Formats: sequence, structure tokens, C-alpha cells
Amino acid sequence: MSLTKKHTEFIKKTASQLGFAQCGISKSRVLEEEADHLESWLSQGMNGTMQYMENHFDKRLDPSKLVSGAKSVISLIYNYYPKKNLAVEGEFKLAKYAYGKDYHDVIKKKLKNFLSRVQDEVGEVHGRAFVDSAPVMERQWASLSGLGWLGKNSLLLNKRLGSFFFLAELIIDLDLIADEPVTDHCGSCTRCIEACPTNAIPANGVVDASKCISYFTIELKNEIPDEFKGKLNDWIFGCDICQDVCPWNRFSMVHQEPDFEPSEDLISMTRQDWLELTEEVFQRRFPHSPLQRTGIKGMKRNIAFQKWSGSSSG
Repeated sequence: MSLTKKHTEFIKKTASQLGFAQCGISKSRVLEEEADHLESWLSQGMNGTMQYMENHFDKRLDPSKLVSGAKSVISLIYNYYPKKNLAVEGEFKLAKYAYGKDYHDVIKKKLKNFLSRVQDEVGEVHGRAFVDSAPVMERQWASLSGLGWLGKNSLLLNKRLGSFFFLAELIIDLDLIADEPVTDHCGSCTRCIEACPTNAIPANGVVDASKCISYFTIELKNEIPDEFKGKLNDWIFGCDICQDVCPWNRFSMVHQEPDFEPSEDLISMTRQDWLELTEEVFQRRFPHSPLQRTGIKGMKRNIAFQKWSGSSSG
């Protein structure tokens, strides 16, 4: 067996041992085919107020700008699909990924362990770990590595898992055997496009973040535009609409990560509890939650916007 094959098999085995649902590998290269798409998306202002999306353009396209001498991009899937959907009609809703502890912390630990194991096995290997935390085009790399295809809602879709999962990457200077991409399996389905209440999917595979409920409730620091009153459907942190209607998510499997389990405090939260939320209660109930990204100020803004927006349950 060649060293390259041996190292590749070790990577796949280690990924499984650390709880990653799937692992795919791509040869590191410049994503020239993505440059025009990214430039067009930015030039149309579809990044909204997320100015950081305009930074490090070259790093987004070229992994060697992040890891000198990069040879392989290891893409990983980590499942977060919950046992129970807490987004009940008539109550305020959170995206499923926000039910438990912050995924950045949970997965970053696993990636550091992963890189350490690779170095113990192979020797001197340089690399970096990424979890939605740097200018890495993770969905594009995951697609190139055969983990799925990019759906019309721009998310990675996987035949076995749907789309309720996190993506993570290791970029390393080690030669590995690359996987083959898979074909698109969305066909003529347009459910995600039709279901979006704010019309945030103007074209196949394109999401206008400046109209997306997740953007409004997490990334936007200013007031939510009045034109979207009555259209947020009680989502106060993130949104799962385009994923919930996707036929491929009927294959979603319940995650096995204890850190992603919702606390009793979250499960018991009623609409009235959210309306009466204070800084003290927020910090006590959600100390390590993704909700900390928007903070109590942002949560109260989101709740108030729903309360007075003419929402059917408001």
C-alpha cells in the first residue's frame, strides 16, 4: 500500500472515530470557477451589512493563502439533527442548530484532536482547522470532495443526511487521495424557493442574505427593515424553512452529540417567557449557546419585531 493511500485511510478512519458523519477529500487548488460567482454576489450587495464577506477575497479562493504549501482540503460533516423539533407554531422559533452548545467550541476541539492524531501518525504535518470561522468556501470544497451537491437554497445536500449538519475543514500540506464529486439531485424541485417568506432565493443556488431571516435575526446589527414585518414567521434566531421543506431532509438522522441536546430551560421556554426575557435570565439559561452571537439586545429586538409585526400568532 502506498503511503498516500495509507494516510488517506487513516484520515477517513479517524474522522469516523471522532464522530464525523462523513469525510471527503479534495486536492488543494485555486477555486477559479468561484471567483465570478463570488464577485457578482458581492457586487449586488447580497451580503447585506456583512462587510467581512468582502475581505480576504483571495484567501476564499486559494487555500495556500491560509496554509502555506497546502496540498489537501479535508471536508467533514457533523450532524446536528435533533430528536424533537422545538419550532412549534404559535411559539417563537430557533434554528435547530442553536438548540445546544455553540458548535464552534464543540467541533473545534475535535478538529484539534484530529490534527494532533494526524501529526502523531504521519510526522511533521502543517495545517489549520476551520469551523465556519475563516474565509473558507466550505460548501464548495465539500461539494468537490463528494459530500453532496449545492442545493437551490445554496446549502450542501447529502443523499444520506439531508442538510441539517455542520461543515468543518482541515487544510493540510499532506498529499491524499481525492474523492470524486457527486451529481446534482434537486431536479425540478423548487420547494425551498417557493417556501421562503422573504423571497431570499432569487435564483437557483443563490441566496440574497440581505433578505434572509437568518441574516436579520443573527448578523444584522441595525433594526430589521419594516418591509419585512409579518414575514418572519416567529423565527427569532436563524430560520429552517428552506431546509424543513427540502425532500432530502426526510433522510435526516438524529445526532449523537450530547452537547447539542437542548437544555430543560430551553425546552420549557414559552412565548411569554421570551417576551419577558431579561439579561440575567438570558445569561443563566444560555451561557454557551449560539444565541450569545446576537446577545440579549439582539434577541429582544427580534422578539419585539415579531410581537408588533402582525405575525399570525403575535
